[in-house]
Amino acid sequence: MASSDLPNLDEKVFEKPTLEGLLPAKRAAHAPRILLLYGSVRDRSYSRLLTEEASRLLRRMGAETRIFDPSGLPLPDGAPDDHPKVKELRELAQWAEGMVWTSPERHGAMTSILKAQIDWIPLSVGAVRPTQGKTLAVMQVSGGSQSFNAVNQMRVLGRWMRMITIPNQSSVAKAFAEFDEAGRMKPSSYFERVVDVMEELVKFTLLTRDCSDYLVDRYSERRQSAEELSKRVNQRSI
Repeated sequence: MASSDLPNLDEKVFEKPTLEGLLPAKRAAHAPRILLLYGSVRDRSYSRLLTEEASRLLRRMGAETRIFDPSGLPLPDGAPDDHPKVKELRELAQWAEGMVWTSPERHGAMTSILKAQIDWIPLSVGAVRPTQGKTLAVMQVSGGSQSFNAVNQMRVLGRWMRMITIPNQSSVAKAFAEFDEAGRMKPSSYFERVVDVMEELVKFTLLTRDCSDYLVDRYSERRQSAEELSKRVNQRSI
């Protein structure tokens, strides 16, 4: 039934947002689960080194982390869904409550290696959306001056995957000069920014993980679901 002043609104599925929906009575007690993806398979990959540094920080902040190794991951649509690396990635995506994507900037863009990982994560697996409502932090490394092309692209992808992309981000210029021989990040403003980003990611994950379904619940999808249910019921009654 439509309202008098909003005749196009379906009142049966319309819901007024409430504070109660954002403050669930029961909250998860386990450590935030964060999946980290990186975009290079070089022996000395600076995106991997930055990812490992981020993982250490996240663990220090109380999170549980998993880093996916993209080596051996086939091109999207180049292998069946039951390929071992594809299955591993998809299982990790479902396990995670938040993610970190880190890419080198190559030809002014994120790398195909990171994009392939994102492309293998489906928008839905049955009734489960592996990324919807989960938090995301984006970072990039550059061989030259500081740039934001890769992180900007990843933000677009995060929005497309219906993730909650945090405001802060990291872009490390001249990455070859920011890590020591052991692969550890040197003290710098770049390192401090990485700490800031991981801190913000953990905060947003703790804030949203218990109400992520409510945050991304949509009127249009509720209406579509109601229509599909009505069709099924009517078919059974014939």
